[in-house]
Amino acid sequence: MNEGKVCPKGTYAHEFVNSPDRLTKPLIKKNGKFEEATWDEAYNLIAQKFKSYRPDEFAALASARVSNEENYLLMKFARGVMKSRHIDHCARLCHASTVAGLAASFGSGAMTNSILDIAESKCVFVLGSNTLEQHPLIGRKIVQAKQNGAKVICADPRYTPTARLADLYMPFVSGSDVAILNGMMQEIIKNGWEDREFIEKRTKDYEKLKEVVMKDAYSLENVSKISGIPVDQLKQAAEWFGTTKPGAILYSMGITQHTVGVDNVRSVANIQMLTGNLGKPGAGVNALRGQNNVQGACDMGALPVVFTGYQKVIDPATHKKFADAWGFPDGICEPKNGYEVTVMMDVLTDNPGELKCMYIMGENPMLSDPDLNHVRHALESLEFLVVQDIFLTETAELADVVLPAACYAERDGTQTSTERRVQMWRTAQDPPGEAKVDWKIISELAAKMGYAKQFPYQSAEEIFNEIAALTPSYHGMNYERLSKPEALHWPCPTTDHPGTPILHIGKFSHPDGIGVFAPIEWKPPAEVPDAEYPFVLTTGRVLWHWHTGTMTRRSATLDAEVPTGWIEINPEDAQALGIRDKEKIRAVTRRGSVDVPARVTKDIMKGIMFMPFHFAECAANVLTNNALDPIAKIPEFKACAVKVEKITEA
Repeated sequence: MNEGKVCPKGTYAHEFVNSPDRLTKPLIKKNGKFEEATWDEAYNLIAQKFKSYRPDEFAALASARVSNEENYLLMKFARGVMKSRHIDHCARLCHASTVAGLAASFGSGAMTNSILDIAESKCVFVLGSNTLEQHPLIGRKIVQAKQNGAKVICADPRYTPTARLADLYMPFVSGSDVAILNGMMQEIIKNGWEDREFIEKRTKDYEKLKEVVMKDAYSLENVSKISGIPVDQLKQAAEWFGTTKPGAILYSMGITQHTVGVDNVRSVANIQMLTGNLGKPGAGVNALRGQNNVQGACDMGALPVVFTGYQKVIDPATHKKFADAWGFPDGICEPKNGYEVTVMMDVLTDNPGELKCMYIMGENPMLSDPDLNHVRHALESLEFLVVQDIFLTETAELADVVLPAACYAERDGTQTSTERRVQMWRTAQDPPGEAKVDWKIISELAAKMGYAKQFPYQSAEEIFNEIAALTPSYHGMNYERLSKPEALHWPCPTTDHPGTPILHIGKFSHPDGIGVFAPIEWKPPAEVPDAEYPFVLTTGRVLWHWHTGTMTRRSATLDAEVPTGWIEINPEDAQALGIRDKEKIRAVTRRGSVDVPARVTKDIMKGIMFMPFHFAECAANVLTNNALDPIAKIPEFKACAVKVEKITEA
């Protein structure tokens, strides 16, 4: 899998694991200050408070950083103990559009191929991903593909390490992805490069797609005007991708974090069906997940519309199956969809008194969500907030009770990686102080609330066996089978099944086995530049840090590499604004302002600015737009209108 290699964040993880400011005791807020408490005091207070709320007044956030077993238990706690429909986690902010888009096109919302087989690709198209920095070990596979003769195409507003590797680099305006893909498809169809046999045997609605992509609006000349990519580059990309087999597309949050996130994902699915690049090694739609267990948290039903394995909450048979299996004497939540985390924040600010109580496990929305001033307002309007984490995060500081949890190195369990591979965790050390593993905390809290019988677990393995029994894609898995280094990819329906590294071989996951083309029109971002806010702001990660920096900024080696954030500005823009490199400037959007050092660099397109989002002291998400994709409810982190000003202090 990783050939014995780890990325820098893994190399130095031991530093945050053993950080002196790990939480070691439960904390209860009294008169605005945290005081240490016993576990019993904390549990008694939480149980008494939780019991006082109606199901729809309670919401839970699970975590892409804890195990499958723990995400499953929090989901069971929310739906069974609290009878609430409202559970979600941060996949809403990174890959909700992948889950929705690929499920509509292919019948399954996951990465279609394995990481290893990317090396067998003959044409790798990287769009909306800086793979070498964000997923360095997957980046190695692109390098290996190139060494094996593959052509590499990279489209990105920034000249990233991934772009430097490319044979064809296309800088483009953030938010023009659908236009680019439609233009490439028009060129492929015009030249007869489409895979007619694949289209005929394995797909439907091709004529509907053709009607849209063959419009004059998506001629390469028009696409060039929308995207900023020269016509000859678009032509070259279409030719390489249309004629070189197998071809893989790798994308990440640059595709998904848009108000048209689902449209972007369906367009990627369209071009792969058009060229027949599915169901074989070195091809596929490779949606690269941002965090170790985003895939697993989704698989475990930590989403407002599904139980485990994407079994729909609103389906009466599914609802009955879980209610019967769990055996809560007073039933479970009603069979209705709940609120997404982005919607929860809006409800808290716009409809006070509807949601009153939240239980957040291992998530830090006070840095990860868009429009942070709005998020603070939302969380401060709660009557009662419980946060379970390994550090006193920006979110935990707002809590009424903080519970100290164990980290990944201090527990057994499983996680499901970006390629659907379910892997084992094994305990390497004990948690600090009185910290406990999350599944124990959830089980003990459930027992305090009168549901000890429904949470009888003595080990993570017992929880996993319950998951496997209820989840068709995990049916054939158990700890014995998963303890081999290669583990298993879902779907793995039976105990003699070898697992499925590559999806959609021979047929898609829809009941009829057919893939569905979707005619998609390009739409601009929700907020575009104007006279007052003349630039496009986009955000992303850097090699040394991870998401909210809660862990990596407590790893001294990593923090020393990149101690704070910046805003990237093209030299022509900087000159026009009179801004020098390293000068501290003020970035302003309609939602807030941040003082941040300028980084003047040719590596970003004129008219576009970039900020990494890991740094609380210059938090990019103070600026970002919480406009949502209508289907996936994911926010538009990747494009909003911004202006920058010199700081002229009195």
